[in-house]
Amino acid sequence: MVRNFQVTLPVDNPASAKLEIGQGRARLVCVGDWTVSELTKLDEELGALDIKGARDLAIDGSGVTSLDSGGAWLLLRTKREAEKLGAKPQLTIPDKYKPLIDTMEAGHTAPPVTHPPHTGLRGLLERTGEGTVHALRQGYDLLGFLGRIAVETVEAAVAPRRELPFPAFIHQIEETGLTALPIVGLLAFLLGIVITYQGADQLARFGAQIYTIDFLGIGFLRELGGLVTAIIIAGRSGSAFTAQIGTMQVNEELDAMQTIGLNIAETLVLPRVLGLIVALPILTLFADVVGIIGGMVMTYFDLGVTIPAFMRELGNAITVKTLMVGLIKAPVFAFMIALVGCFEGMRVERNAASVGKLTTRSVVESIFLIIAADAGFSVLFSVLGI
Repeated sequence: MVRNFQVTLPVDNPASAKLEIGQGRARLVCVGDWTVSELTKLDEELGALDIKGARDLAIDGSGVTSLDSGGAWLLLRTKREAEKLGAKPQLTIPDKYKPLIDTMEAGHTAPPVTHPPHTGLRGLLERTGEGTVHALRQGYDLLGFLGRIAVETVEAAVAPRRELPFPAFIHQIEETGLTALPIVGLLAFLLGIVITYQGADQLARFGAQIYTIDFLGIGFLRELGGLVTAIIIAGRSGSAFTAQIGTMQVNEELDAMQTIGLNIAETLVLPRVLGLIVALPILTLFADVVGIIGGMVMTYFDLGVTIPAFMRELGNAITVKTLMVGLIKAPVFAFMIALVGCFEGMRVERNAASVGKLTTRSVVESIFLIIAADAGFSVLFSVLGI
């Protein structure tokens, strides 16, 4: 029979905490190795201590022979609990352990998280007002950022060699366009299959399955190709813009660039904006072609329509104007995606949580603006009879 034995290594200097109280003053004497292996024992000893009524608490850690983050956390916890009870704690520790104590104490200076109280209608109105003011202020700041980028864009168009960093511009076209072709093509192909299948299933009730090709061509070229591509790029490239610039903000790289005299908008924002404006129409055209190919494959297997018959019906249904309606919207979508992504990246605070929060916000705002702009284009084209 095999038996399992648990071996516990002896501690060279066992840790202990002894409390001395007298005349309204308390002194906590800490000795030994305040390390992870002694945490359970020390936690029990500290939990049994009673310092109520003491005005001052001297935490004497001069006898501590070894200290790690676990022991430092216990000392700082004892100090904070004494402060809550109204005592004035004073911690004494060997000089070699002071950097660890200072670092851990600095990491616990943030105020505790508090949830806003639910006060009925008044609280709802207050939160609604705060959200409205925040949205208006952010819209105002975004408008100012738009003006700044517009000025930089005009200057780049007037003197491109002086203002626009071409290597960064070409790199952004590659990052936002070329590397996005696989995911955009796959989703467009699958979307073409889904639209064709659903359209043919509904039109079969009227014996008009052949018009599935018309539905696919017009719907994909005018609306779905550009809209779906823009949403994909908003989640892929827009979030990347915010995360990249936000990380540079956290690492104080933006401050360093400004210190050496670099123009942040010209160096970081403008290549991304112009690169995406060039890349998104190409991606939209690619998505249109691949989506129609997906629909053609589905009509061949589901309806038995041959490729020449599919192309003849598609040619009768669409025109160059149908294609241009979808492509005209792509640069506008690209400008909004890049603008929002860079804008939120510049607003990141110097902590990791802010990077994730504003990255999520940039994606949500970009998708909202894309759909709102698409609705506006639909109304405009309807009024113009396009």
